[in-house]
Amino acid sequence: MAGPGAGGEQPLLQSRDGGVLTLTLNRPHRRNAIDSPLWAAFGEALVTAADDPQVRALVITGAGGAFCAGLDLAGAGDGGHPLDVSGRGPGSHPLEEMRRANELALRLHDLPIPVVAKVTGAAVGAGWNLALGCDLVVASPQARFSQIFVHRGVSVDFGGSWLLPKLVGLQQAKRLVLLGETLDADEAHRLGLVTWVVADDEVDGFTADLARRLAAGPPVATAQSKALLNEGADRSLREALAGEARAQTVNFATADSREGFTAFLDKSEPVFTGEWAVK
Repeated sequence: MAGPGAGGEQPLLQSRDGGVLTLTLNRPHRRNAIDSPLWAAFGEALVTAADDPQVRALVITGAGGAFCAGLDLAGAGDGGHPLDVSGRGPGSHPLEEMRRANELALRLHDLPIPVVAKVTGAAVGAGWNLALGCDLVVASPQARFSQIFVHRGVSVDFGGSWLLPKLVGLQQAKRLVLLGETLDADEAHRLGLVTWVVADDEVDGFTADLARRLAAGPPVATAQSKALLNEGADRSLREALAGEARAQTVNFATADSREGFTAFLDKSEPVFTGEWAVK
């Protein structure tokens, strides 16, 4: 785990509730903008989550009323550059730093568990694309979103050029990126960039219940379905059907599929474990 950030605070808070892991970006004095300690801690946490079979769902949120303000540009003032996510300083080439940033975006995308972003404040730049890289987004009415890159003289990153056209179509994606407008939660919801808008006093309970429901699902089948949906956007129907066939064959070899069928016949609630059942 990376060391403390400003003021001795841990840059990333982690908590567990059963099979649900919550990661809280914890730099509220910078609206949870990402610096090198937070970047390192977040990347390590994603690796741990992927490798821990007890983690069945992940929630990502921010402390202090913001989600994430993207990369912390204050790092450019000490002789470094804004993309210095590794903390290596002035000698680090920006292209190498972008490679590291891309690895984290792919790590999030490839997680085999469902990921929920809980956005209760600003999500801008790479911070918004971090939320869009999650599987589901829950927002409070106070949430605000912007592809702010154009106002900083840089281009879209952290997967935004891939995510946005798939979510809203090419023309709306160009509007969001080229103008850098700020959207409220309702407009983001209308565009399909937010899954639910939930009242401030209900958003925590709603997200906790949603994560518990996701964690209770069959882990192998859930991972297969998530991967199929992620990959399907770039596949032909023939390729998608072949992928579905392979995934379903894996599912039939787990105890969960038998549990699901038995529970249906018995009219009971299934209990999924993800265990392999081939003898």
